Amino acid sequence: MKGQDIVVLLKLISLENELRYRQGDALKEDDALSVRGLAKSLGISKSEISLSLNRSLYSGLAFKDLQSGRPVASRRVLCDFMLRGLKYVFPVHPGPLIRGLPTSFHAPVLQGQLLYQMEYPYVWPHAEGKVTGQAIEPLFKSVPMAVQRDLFLYEFLALVDAIRTGAAREMHLAQQILRERLGV
Repeated sequence: MKGQDIVVLLKLISLENELRYRQGDALKEDDALSVRGLAKSLGISKSEISLSLNRSLYSGLAFKDLQSGRPVASRRVLCDFMLRGLKYVFPVHPGPLIRGLPTSFHAPVLQGQLLYQMEYPYVWPHAEGKVTGQAIEPLFKSVPMAVQRDLFLYEFLALVDAIRTGAAREMHLAQQILRERLGV
């Protein structure tokens, strides 16, 4: 398992959520859910997307849709893994102060939810970032670019980082919100 596998699965869920809100547009759906579409939106090569989907299918984090044959994220299994194992498989070691995009408790999805006192917020390093904070390595290097185009994905990955970085109370809140957003 690689960090990009989680990013790809959360992107699939993000696309499902977006399509629900927009109701339809089959042509764009086919394009967005293709290996090429995923590669373009995530900044990950087509071969890495393909390998990632195969790993996820093998591990049970995804399954093939019977009608379309496309991989679909298994929301319940993925949620269970993210809530219980992700913190240990992909631990966080905050780095130096750097400009970037806010994540964890400082991302918009969790802003104002907790009185979380830190001198500097956690950020994903990004040259165009507007916030100076303590660097956190994203699950994959292209995450800062990908989340700027996809609000659902940004929320999912910020919640995942809150689980990876938080103490018990903060982690519990992030887990609760993540469950709601995943619909499990």
